[in-house]
Amino acid sequence: MANKNKNMVAIITMCFIFAMISFVTNMAAPFGQIWGNNYEWSKMAGNLMNFAAYLFMGIPAGKMLIKYGYKKTTLAALAVGFIGICIQYLSSFGFLGGAAIFVYLLGAFVCGFCVCMLNTVVNPMLNILGGGGNKGNQYIQIGGTLNSLTGTLTPLLVGALIGTVSASTSMADVTPLLFIAMGVFAAAFAIISFVKIPEPAQERNTAVYEHSAWNFRHFVLGAVAIFFYVGIEVGIPAQIIFYLSDATEKGAGILVNGAAIGGAVAAVYWLLMMVGRLSSTVISGKVSTRAQMIMVSAVAIVLVLVAILIPKTVTVNMPGYSAADGFAMFQVPLSCLFLVLCGLCTSVMWGAIFNLAVEGLGKYTEAASGIFMMLVVGGGIMPFIQNWIAKVAGYMNSYWLVIAMLVFLLYYAVAGCKNVNKDIKVD
Repeated sequence: MANKNKNMVAIITMCFIFAMISFVTNMAAPFGQIWGNNYEWSKMAGNLMNFAAYLFMGIPAGKMLIKYGYKKTTLAALAVGFIGICIQYLSSFGFLGGAAIFVYLLGAFVCGFCVCMLNTVVNPMLNILGGGGNKGNQYIQIGGTLNSLTGTLTPLLVGALIGTVSASTSMADVTPLLFIAMGVFAAAFAIISFVKIPEPAQERNTAVYEHSAWNFRHFVLGAVAIFFYVGIEVGIPAQIIFYLSDATEKGAGILVNGAAIGGAVAAVYWLLMMVGRLSSTVISGKVSTRAQMIMVSAVAIVLVLVAILIPKTVTVNMPGYSAADGFAMFQVPLSCLFLVLCGLCTSVMWGAIFNLAVEGLGKYTEAASGIFMMLVVGGGIMPFIQNWIAKVAGYMNSYWLVIAMLVFLLYYAVAGCKNVNKDIKVD
């Protein structure tokens, strides 16, 4: 009973951290709307800096897990996050002038270090607490549900603080949110200092490492899969926003409140991700991770393909928000509905890919988690490439890239996830 209670405390702690990851990450996009007023190039710059940090911090974070354990790595991550928020707060001071944007981007980069470290901790820990397999995936999906909840609420909170973005809108308008973030990091640091967290890496006899995570084919393919997955997750709603915001013939052609409607429609995508993850927590104990991954990858391919082929003249009413009408139903191309429904599919993929990729890795799990997080940089690179395709070939045609990535995920679920290196000793 004592061991069960100890695990429950650890599970709740990890789920709380999962929620914090989304809280920090999802501030980047709405903050980009502020900076984009004066610097058009900077709209996605904060998001790019946030994800770029994964490339530099992934492997070091994995090494920290091995050397210092889960608790100390978590505390270090929270301290780094607090510093990153403080740097972003400094960018709100007017005396910085034109340098303020670069101070903000530095803060976003530092926060990227934080979320990378937290992700490196929380995913393997939840998988371990669940004993791997279907139960491990179920625990990751529980954490992912809270992650999606904060991912949905954070943009709404920022929007409430900003109101209508104008030439006079600045970071000073969102300092209350930054203070909240500082308080959350400080409180989390204090709480986790007193929480007992299992240290599997410290308990194992890991003196000799004859191999590495790179020697496992299913892990290497899983790392590639996560690179593509994050690109899919970020790219689908981003292009929806740009498509609906473009009032020209190239875009959806919505002449009034296109940006507001686009943001609200994209929010439905994140909401459906939360619904999907919540559903997965119920079925993951009974339905295999691999079966779920095969199903959602195949369905997502069909949904995106239909979205590409439907003419934009075919429309549907979807919930949206505008300053004039408040929450209401707005007419948008039917393609957007099919793309938004992909949120139900992508919701399952993060936890499923991680679960399949680290299955059977044993003492190599911590290092593998760090490598895994390094590949999350795909969330910055692939949407950037998709956006370039959209400018050249059109918004809907950019989703052919998404289909190509989904095909790889389907291959991984069908064949690539099989551990063909079971002869390697992992105890």
